[in-house]
Amino acid sequence: MNRFARRLVVPLALAAFLSSCGGSGGSGGSPTSHPTTLTVLAASSLTRVFPQIGVAFSQEHSGVSFKFSFAGTDTLAAQIQQGAPADVFAGASTTYSDQLSSAGLIDSAQPFCTNQLVLVVPPSNPAHIASLKDLTKPGVKLVVASSTVPVGAYTLKVLDNLNATYGADYSKKVQANIVSQETDVESVLTKVKLGEADAGFVYITDAKASPGEVKPITLPAYAQATATYPIAVVKATKNSSTAQQFVDFVLGPQAQALLRKAGFGPPPTTSS
Repeated sequence: MNRFARRLVVPLALAAFLSSCGGSGGSGGSPTSHPTTLTVLAASSLTRVFPQIGVAFSQEHSGVSFKFSFAGTDTLAAQIQQGAPADVFAGASTTYSDQLSSAGLIDSAQPFCTNQLVLVVPPSNPAHIASLKDLTKPGVKLVVASSTVPVGAYTLKVLDNLNATYGADYSKKVQANIVSQETDVESVLTKVKLGEADAGFVYITDAKASPGEVKPITLPAYAQATATYPIAVVKATKNSSTAQQFVDFVLGPQAQALLRKAGFGPPPTTSS
């Protein structure tokens, strides 16, 4: 091979190598052209399962890592409204996704799972709470989430629904025993675990993730309040393609299986 031929072979081989490695991050398991970190703002009740979903996504999309920020959905919505950097929003109430979508801050949101509430007490159950009626007993220390947080709003709905069984003043009596209103469901769960409260309303998934640390008391079906979780790409993202891939992945079978394992229900079906 002469000197000119050798000079030509090296750049051609390098170009071929770069072409084979530099995919655009398209659909499926294609690698991204450069490392990408997705910032996902997600409801506190997703604290345990979303990192698992992130790991599964990264295994199929090399070069993608995650920065998760978990908080009450009202806080997440406020952060997006204030311009905080984010790629994906995943909340615990369609109320906030509707507000963000109407303001042009997120794409159209899609429901990806559901959740329901349960009453939890410490394993020692110092207030001797055996039923929901016992929440009206004088001296009971009940902790709930603030009504501005989805789980707090759902709690108030549950209490109102229970008026039909325990009397018109049931909800009022129970609310009189509330000693603390927390910013998210994790804070409610923690106070019950530590024995700082006699009882608290949390999501079923939170109780499922804390075996032996709290004792659940199931709510009657008629009193339940079902939470629908929406997910959407944030309009201001600089990683719109990868963010949409993650949204699609959350709606897909692998992520849905992880959500079911964590205790979340399927997204609501839409009638045609």
